Amino acid sequence: MTTLVTGARGRIGQAIVTALHAAELPVRAASASPAAANLPVGIEIAELRLDTPATFGPALENTTQVFLYPEPAGIHAFIAAARGAGVEHVVLLSSAAVLSPNAEADPLAAHHLAVEKALAASDLTVTVLRPDCFATNTLGWIHPITNGLPIEHAFPDAAMAVVHPADIADVAVAACTGGSVRGRTITLTGPELLTFRDQLAIVSEALGRDIPMRVITRAAAEEQMAQHMPPTFITSLLNYWETAAENPAPVADTTETLLGAPARSFARWVRENAGAFTPE
Repeated sequence: MTTLVTGARGRIGQAIVTALHAAELPVRAASASPAAANLPVGIEIAELRLDTPATFGPALENTTQVFLYPEPAGIHAFIAAARGAGVEHVVLLSSAAVLSPNAEADPLAAHHLAVEKALAASDLTVTVLRPDCFATNTLGWIHPITNGLPIEHAFPDAAMAVVHPADIADVAVAACTGGSVRGRTITLTGPELLTFRDQLAIVSEALGRDIPMRVITRAAAEEQMAQHMPPTFITSLLNYWETAAENPAPVADTTETLLGAPARSFARWVRENAGAFTPE
């Protein structure tokens, strides 16, 4: 029962591949750039572009389940190819953003929701993971921190239950290996609500120095984000932060319930990755 893991170059995909391989379960990693994947020796890797159906067949050959990153552009063709290859189960990395009342109109949420709906309409068994904000998003602060600059944010008091990527990977592995997780829709959060000010304080403590937070206007944030993000996604993200400052989503105990261990803290993630915020 080979598991195809898409996004194998990412932290979550890589952790899933490594865990399944360590458990001596057949796994095939998939990436748009397989030559750049940093995986343990002996793991098969295939080229797969989720918006390019021509790459689906070889990657899916002899697989029975898939860990899938959401890409609506090619999802219907992917489902057809997966069914044709004998895939029975898909573990989808979705997002808690789909829980928003206006998810259909929100570009970020709609991106994930389109894939959820396509899979729900298929005859595949589907496990849906809906994590809250990733701890790895903080890596976006590397440039200002390593250059002695303040962190600028329009909504520093936006609060979210930041998720350690290892928890997402562990739940995905549990779904891939059977048990009560398989076939469920699961919201994943970290163990506590943290504002961006809280997160920065934790990073500051780990680095042993104070890093200032500078509040900027929404317009200034839009201008900064436009350098690396489409306008529709900028609006979506800023709206999410504005809501999270006023009415943050609740903390869930799903990780502990499913895995028997508390969700990993953001502080733990920062300690594990403090080197990323240190100038070379």
